[in-house]
Amino acid sequence: MTPFAVAGIQMTVSAEVENIAAMSKRLDHLMHRFPWVQMVLFSELAAFGPAPKHAQPLPGPAEGAFCEMAARYHVWLIPGSLFERRGDGIYNTAPVIDPTGRVIARYRKMFPFQPYEIGIRPGAEFVVFDVPAVGRFGVTICYDMWFPETTRQLAALGAEVILHPTMTDTIDRDVELPIARANAAINQCYFFDINGIGDGGTGRSIIVGPSGHVLHEAGAGPEFIPVEIDLDRVRRERERGIRGLGQTLKSFRDRPVDFPVYQRSATTEAYLQSLGPVEKQGRRTDAEATTAVPVVDPSNVVPQGPTHA
Repeated sequence: MTPFAVAGIQMTVSAEVENIAAMSKRLDHLMHRFPWVQMVLFSELAAFGPAPKHAQPLPGPAEGAFCEMAARYHVWLIPGSLFERRGDGIYNTAPVIDPTGRVIARYRKMFPFQPYEIGIRPGAEFVVFDVPAVGRFGVTICYDMWFPETTRQLAALGAEVILHPTMTDTIDRDVELPIARANAAINQCYFFDINGIGDGGTGRSIIVGPSGHVLHEAGAGPEFIPVEIDLDRVRRERERGIRGLGQTLKSFRDRPVDFPVYQRSATTEAYLQSLGPVEKQGRRTDAEATTAVPVVDPSNVVPQGPTHA
C-alpha cells in the first residue's frame, strides 16, 4: 500500500475582495483538525475570484503568500488558480508548490471557458510532477475536463492522480459530476474535482477513485474533504483492469488506428468548421423569433390515421 493524504477545501470565494487571507485561515483550520494531510487543493480562481483585473505576474505577491502557507505546514499546495499577467496576455494559472514553499510548476489552463472566459489565453503545456516515494500527479483546470484528451495525455505521461480545481457556478454542474467520474474510470486514476461556493461556484466537489467509485461528493456549503488515497490501487487497476475488467490504457496503447479527428485536414475538420465561431449568444430579435418557428395553416393539415404494413 502506498498511502497519501489529499484534502480539498471547498470554500466561499468573493469576486469583490481578495480571498487569500480567508484561504490562509481555512488552511490553518484544516491542518489543526487533520494534521495528517500531506497535500491541499483549493478551487479554481480562489485567490481573487473570476476577476481578470486582479491579474499579476508570477512570481508575485499572491503566489508568495501561498508559498509561505505551504512551508508553514510542510504540505504540497495547489492553491487553485489565479489570473497571471504575461507579456502576451492573461492566463488562468495553477501553481504547484512543494512542502518547502518552492514553486515547482505552473499549469496554464488549455481550454478557457469560451465564449465566457473572455480575453484569457490558452496554455499549451501539460504539467505532471512526482511526489517522492509516492507517485505522479497531474493538473488540469475546470473546462479542460470536458476534453478527455487532456486527462488521457496526463495518464499517458504516468499521472496516477489528477488534481482539478474548478469554478462552476452554472447550471451544468450535474453534467460535470459524471464527466469527472468518467475521466477517473477511463484513465484508471484518482480524480479530485474541487469547486468553490459563492462567487466561486455552486459547490458539489467530487473525488473519484480509479475504479470509478465516488469517494465523496460535497454539498453546497463549505467543506474540508480530507481523503487518504492508495496509489497502489491505481497500479493494480491499470495492471488488472478496472474492477478486474477493461484494461483501457493498455487497449488505447495498442490501438489499431491513429484517429483522423486529430489531424487538422480539410476532410476531417469540414463539419467542425461549418459550426461557425465560438461566440456568446445575444438575445434573439423579433425577426429571428418569427423566422425560427414556422407558422402552420390548420386548413392545410391532413389528418393522419394509423398506417398498416
